[in-house]
Amino acid sequence: MTSGAERTGIVLRLPGLGPEAVPLDHALAAVVGYARGRRWLRFRSPGRPEGRWVQVPAYGWARFDARPGSTGLDADVLVAEGLHGRLDRSGWHEVHDALVRVGPLVDAACSRAAGRPFHALPAAEFSVLDEPGTVGALLRRLGDDAGPHAGHVLAALHHRHPGLVPHLTPTTRRALLPHVEEGDSGVEAVVARELRANDEAFAALAAAVAAVLDDARPGPLRLHDVLLWLTTTLRFAHAVECGRPVLAAARG
Repeated sequence: MTSGAERTGIVLRLPGLGPEAVPLDHALAAVVGYARGRRWLRFRSPGRPEGRWVQVPAYGWARFDARPGSTGLDADVLVAEGLHGRLDRSGWHEVHDALVRVGPLVDAACSRAAGRPFHALPAAEFSVLDEPGTVGALLRRLGDDAGPHAGHVLAALHHRHPGLVPHLTPTTRRALLPHVEEGDSGVEAVVARELRANDEAFAALAAAVAAVLDDARPGPLRLHDVLLWLTTTLRFAHAVECGRPVLAAARG
């Protein structure tokens, strides 16, 4: 059976990923592989000190995307650990304190957006010419104030505000930096341009992902993040390989 994604011929043109367009069916397989991919882990326990091989999720979907919405700062930190790994005691408190510190910035960004998702915001919201007070300026300040564990902080904030706060890491930021244009408030402007330019494709990808996966409904902002991270960390091909059997089983 041929999937809707394969029939449409829609592609994603994302300069942050590279010069070549990404067919929608490849992007779908990559996201599904990110969600369902497994890897081998050698596990030793007191009851079995010789160890045994077990399969665990290869990526952070089950520990992050599939987790329910947070109900407080402690839960925010736990969700962030699910994506970026456990923190030591001091790191945990640093992330907790950073979330308190940037709270007013997040509230101001939500107020400025007025219910509009990130990809629907006008270009002026990511231009230095319209600062201060723009969403782009607030997000830049948020990143500056996130502290030494910015990945955890932004992961927690994205999980709480999936339609507005991008989740960016040093790796994905470096991939976006060459595409920053004069007047951009930051790399968030690049993400916004790519989402606007691929609005139809991301809508189709979100619908296709929802038709296969029943434990989370990522929007364009998270889908862009997953595709960019898989590409920049050289995991895209592995995720596609993991996702294709799942899609084949879903199609019957």
